[in-house]
Amino acid sequence: MKKIIFITVLALSMVACGDRIKPDDTGDGGASASDGSGGATAGGIDGAGGLGGTELEGGKLVSYEEDAINDPNNILSEKIIYFAFDSNAVGDDYIELVKHHGKYLSFNANASVRLEGHADERGTREYNIALAESRAQAVKQLMLYEGASNEQITVISYGEEKPIEFGHDEESMSLNRRVEVVYQ
Repeated sequence: MKKIIFITVLALSMVACGDRIKPDDTGDGGASASDGSGGATAGGIDGAGGLGGTELEGGKLVSYEEDAINDPNNILSEKIIYFAFDSNAVGDDYIELVKHHGKYLSFNANASVRLEGHADERGTREYNIALAESRAQAVKQLMLYEGASNEQITVISYGEEKPIEFGHDEESMSLNRRVEVVYQ
């Protein structure tokens, strides 16, 4: 009976996040505008900029060259996606970051990632494993929409087992609700 409940919760979680992870439809053939919306100013995620570097709002660069993931000035150096309490929806603050990682994978067929899902300590162990799994799956789906292949992405769920912070306050627990993008 526990397995049925676990599978049902997992399936409902994945269905619930489906509306949040659809690709953007700009209606302009994929061109990106410099409108201060937080996206790339030229080329970048939706443009035809390819592997070249593009400056993003906030001074970060985006480049899809092979070593870009190790450049601290590149957006791809950010590899943690945080989630709201009891949610598996990729937040608006992290959608572009996840898309950039997906685009990087699409340009670098030999690259692969492990998405490590985490949860805070609230809830049962089984629930937290399912929630962390659905968070990682939501990130994976968004990366797949950007051209990454299924073979490049593996998912693992740690639930509440590997916290970054051990405090019991909201600030500490919010740091434990995350997906880590680990390049292999």
